[in-house]
Parts: sequence; structure tokens; C-alpha cells
Amino acid sequence: MPEQLQGKVNFVHDAEDLVGGIVNDVTDDIFDEADADAVAQPSGSQMVNDAPRVVLVGPPGAGKSTIGRRLSRALSLPLVDSDKLIEEGEGKRCGDLFAELGEEEFRKIEAGYVARALATGGVVSLGGGAVLTESTRKLLQHHNVVWIDVTAEEGIRRTAGDTSRPVLAADDPAEHYRTLLTTREPYYREVADHRVRTDSRPPQRVVAEVLNIIDSE
Repeated sequence: MPEQLQGKVNFVHDAEDLVGGIVNDVTDDIFDEADADAVAQPSGSQMVNDAPRVVLVGPPGAGKSTIGRRLSRALSLPLVDSDKLIEEGEGKRCGDLFAELGEEEFRKIEAGYVARALATGGVVSLGGGAVLTESTRKLLQHHNVVWIDVTAEEGIRRTAGDTSRPVLAADDPAEHYRTLLTTREPYYREVADHRVRTDSRPPQRVVAEVLNIIDSE
């Protein structure tokens, strides 16, 4: 997939949404956690050999999990979260595996689970760093990929105090997050067919936008 976005990514930027929508993070987190068990998480015999309707990529704190859960409900499709597949398959939290193995080895393991996720039907949500792996980027060429994006300031606010992600551990978390975005943005641009921002927008509007993208394919 070409790195330039001009003909590839449709950057959807609704000024009314950006000004008028304020995300209530606490309410949405409670709502999504309550409904999380109702969203199918395929494993084993539940895995379907099919192409996903949409694949979500984006940085930590962008809202991939929240948007993915709501999309799965709206489409009546299972949510396939690559991080969840890793944790189920390896018996450890992704953060613990990352800290134990280091990033290079973790990415190798992650790539296998991402390939598995991309061979299923439903809504697929990938870990924030999955696009760093070349084999994953090649696989994503064949899928409808939506980049769930967020500004550095909002991403920093949302991930503040999050100790479950070693990739964000640093003496200066804010500066580290900005560096992470700078490093990964070219890869998100490379794989994405569409880009949707979540900052200052309620999740239902983001979901409606992604549903419109899916319907237009």
C-alpha cells in the first residue's frame, strides 16, 4: 500500500463534531465494561475463516477498544481483539509479556496472533504497535483499515497513570507519548484506508462515522 495518503485515506474532519462533542470518558468506560461480556471473543472453534468487516488501528488511548465494542454491537458481529487473543493464548497480560520478553520478541508473537485475527470475520481491533511489524502491514493491504486517531494532548490525558502498558513507561510519559506518535504515524498512514479522530467527540458519533465508511465500501 503506498505511503502517501492523498488517494488512500479519506480524512473525515467534521468541525461541528470537534466543537460540539465532548467525550464523557468515565460514563463510556462504565458502559463498555458492563457490555464487554456480551461481545463475542472468538477462540478455537469459534474462529471463522472469513475477512473482517473492518480493522481498527491506532495509538494507545485513541479509543479502539471502546469503538470496537460498539461497532460489534451495531453490526451484530464478534469483536476480535488481537491483544485479547495474545492474553488467552499465552496465559499472560500483554504488558507482562512485553516487559518479560522485550519489544522485539513480543512483536514476533503478536504478529502470529494478528494474522489469526485477520483471518476471521467480524470487527478486528489491533494493538497500537502491531503496525510496526512489516508482515502485518502487508496483510493489512487486503483489508478495510480505519485509523482511530487522537491528538497527542488527548492521548496523554487518557493514558495518564496507566501502568498496564510498559511501552508507555518513561520518566517523562508525555514526551514519550509524543515520540511514540511521531514514530508510528507513518505506519498508520501506510496501512489506513480511512482516518477518524476521537478527541472531543462522543463515541456514538465516531461509531456512526465508521459505520458510514463500512457501508460505502
